[in-house]
Amino acid sequence: MKVLLLILSLSFAWSASASKIDLEKFAQTYFKAMVATQAPNATKEDLENYLSQLTDDIGHSHLPWITDDSRLPDGKEAMRKGMLFYLGAHTEFSAELLDVFIFNNSAIAIRYKKSAKGIHPESKQPIAYTQTMMEVLEMENGKVAVIRKYHK
Repeated sequence: MKVLLLILSLSFAWSASASKIDLEKFAQTYFKAMVATQAPNATKEDLENYLSQLTDDIGHSHLPWITDDSRLPDGKEAMRKGMLFYLGAHTEFSAELLDVFIFNNSAIAIRYKKSAKGIHPESKQPIAYTQTMMEVLEMENGKVAVIRKYHK
């Protein structure tokens, strides 16, 4: 009986740890996919690769512009629409990952510096900026469920 309990305990522990994802690796993959969507030659495939890492009901805030991070059934579709509007707007883009912070299996924070130049798709005015960003990614079942963006 003790042997059976030991085997079951080890089996459960192994399956529980196998279902956990490597959040450090996920953060690297997420960052690389996000950067690809901002490149001057970004494609719809780059966008879909990024979006594949998000839940369908993704919540998103980017203070001070987007303050409501409520998760809605069409959250991913709303992000797709917004990101398609800006796709290819940059003539120059670079980003450097500065830090990755892992909070048990529930959240990741990435801090990075980005620089961009381009033409705003609506106003047709030149844009140029350099920012240090912090994104807090709340995880659910191996995908990002909420994104909170902050910048200096």
